[in-house]
Amino acid sequence: MAQRRILHDEYFKKAKAEGYLARSAYKLKEIQERHRLLRPGMSVVDLGCAPGSWLQVASEIVGPKGIVIGIDLQEVPEDLGPNVRTMVGDIFKTDATALLPDPESKFDVVLSDMAPNTSGHGDDALSVRLCRRVLELLPSLLARRGGCAMKVLEGSGYSQLLKDCQRHFANAKGLKPRASRDASREIFIVAEGYKGPGDAPVLPIAKPKPAPGWAKP
Repeated sequence: MAQRRILHDEYFKKAKAEGYLARSAYKLKEIQERHRLLRPGMSVVDLGCAPGSWLQVASEIVGPKGIVIGIDLQEVPEDLGPNVRTMVGDIFKTDATALLPDPESKFDVVLSDMAPNTSGHGDDALSVRLCRRVLELLPSLLARRGGCAMKVLEGSGYSQLLKDCQRHFANAKGLKPRASRDASREIFIVAEGYKGPGDAPVLPIAKPKPAPGWAKP
């Protein structure tokens, strides 16, 4: 018998009590607790940012000297933080440079909590395709030595996807946060030390510079 989905669990209630838009906020919080991917002053982009809970968490961590930019097919609330900017768009069609906080600067971290519209057939392959789109965008979006966290559904393509991430980053591994439902196949690939478009050695991670302002194109 399939496991019954419990919608109003502890993380749902906790998110509502603490003002987060979704329980997924605690997935990013655990990623942060384990990997310290985000730091004050960083610039962050969230691909597929709806409903906006990851924007909220990232905004809190990077603080007033950082900036968080989100893109999604649907609109998200506008009051997610003074350092948050969002736009409506499709990551398969949007020019990556339109997301950059400054033409001369790339992001310190790329986040993706995207998931396909599930049908029960080929969902894992569609999820891997979304992640591969994230990888395609990294040369345009992510600064060298930067970090990335993205969600994928475990399946036949997961192992190769993880290997590809390990080739482009100094370190990459899978993590299933406690806030993920037991029945869910989702897992997050957390990667650090981006090597850039080539395979050049990765230098020690430097402290981030304060992010410049950003305006919608």
